[in-house]
Amino acid sequence: MDAFRRLQQNLFSGDEEEQQQEDDLLGEYQGLCNLSPIQRIYGFGACLAAGLVFMLLSLIAFVRPIKFALLFTFGNVAAVGSTTFLIGPTQQLTMMFDRVRVLATAIYGGCVLLALICALLIHNKLLTLIAIIIEICALAWYGLSYIPFARKFASDMFVRVFDTEI
Repeated sequence: MDAFRRLQQNLFSGDEEEQQQEDDLLGEYQGLCNLSPIQRIYGFGACLAAGLVFMLLSLIAFVRPIKFALLFTFGNVAAVGSTTFLIGPTQQLTMMFDRVRVLATAIYGGCVLLALICALLIHNKLLTLIAIIIEICALAWYGLSYIPFARKFASDMFVRVFDTEI
């Protein structure tokens, strides 16, 4: 009887049934991703703590640049990704690819990939360290974009410090 009822609904309701099924699927997906505020804080704290631990462990492995790059990059990505627990993945991606941050995000993501490629595939220590340095700079520039006028202040200070004109 249930199969007959579904067939009848499909024949007579058409698009409404498909829309209802899509809404149900989306509702189930959103239900899986909904976390309580306390769970979000725990997730944020755990991810941030894990990222910081990996970054601290990378300092121990600094004499081995490939291990350093792996630990530092993984810790860095975990720390940046921890905010996803607070604001959600959609909002995180929207903010990361905002017009103000898209260049810093692209450079950061590219350097993360470059550091991993240099460390895992190429095994070149110098290229790995260069990628890590650029990654840190891109992450700092990305972080400054969340503070009003911080990028302007940082760029003005950079020009003043490294200005060669007298």
